[in-house]
Amino acid sequence: MAAGPRILIVEDETKLREAVGEFLGREGFTILSAADGETGLRLAREQAPDLVLLDLMLPRLSGTEVIKRLRPGSAVPIIVITARAGEVDRVVGLELGADDYVTKPFSLRELTARIRAVLRRSGGGGVGPAADRLERGPVAIDFDAHSVAVDGRPVELTPTEFAILGALARHPGKVFSRLQVLEAAFGYAYEGYERSVDTHVRNIRRKIEPDPAEPRHIITVFGVGYKFIEGALGRQAAQTGGGEPR
Repeated sequence: MAAGPRILIVEDETKLREAVGEFLGREGFTILSAADGETGLRLAREQAPDLVLLDLMLPRLSGTEVIKRLRPGSAVPIIVITARAGEVDRVVGLELGADDYVTKPFSLRELTARIRAVLRRSGGGGVGPAADRLERGPVAIDFDAHSVAVDGRPVELTPTEFAILGALARHPGKVFSRLQVLEAAFGYAYEGYERSVDTHVRNIRRKIEPDPAEPRHIITVFGVGYKFIEGALGRQAAQTGGGEPR
């Protein structure tokens, strides 16, 4: 019998780490675990898990620092586990490159559903069964290979970033609200999470735009949402598209 997806749990609370590991093991996942940030970072690099569950408050190395050090060379999906429910903490985690978050205390069944959803996205399943490859101006998206290149240069996107870019690029010129972006990218949308779209779009722009401050591809439509423009339209298009966030 084939082993299930490998989940690395980085959590210093022993009882919680063991409970999550035991539950996910019964759900068919293969479990790796670490009780501190340094060990978690090492295992993430050496063992190449399919997904990382990462607490923010960790000894030896914080969860945010783990993401900072891991992200430049890895697009492994990351779900942040945090006891801090504040908006600032959630946004910081997402801006650093996390794909989702859960707030303690959480339901193990909800956590499992979040894991499965993020894993589907990481395999390209969230973007749908349409074209296997898209070329939109200098941006090339290969859904089978789960890869993106800009002017032939490979670009590393997280699964969530890939899903959002793919959803927008499939319909160039169409304006999506934030909830519509979530629905198109992942097949579901729930209020309260839509503001995270802004954070992911900023991250995508940093990776695919010549100048993220003057976006040419993902344009903000003031008061509505976002649209993907195939050509390199530059400052005028960005200003016409409107303001927040740039």
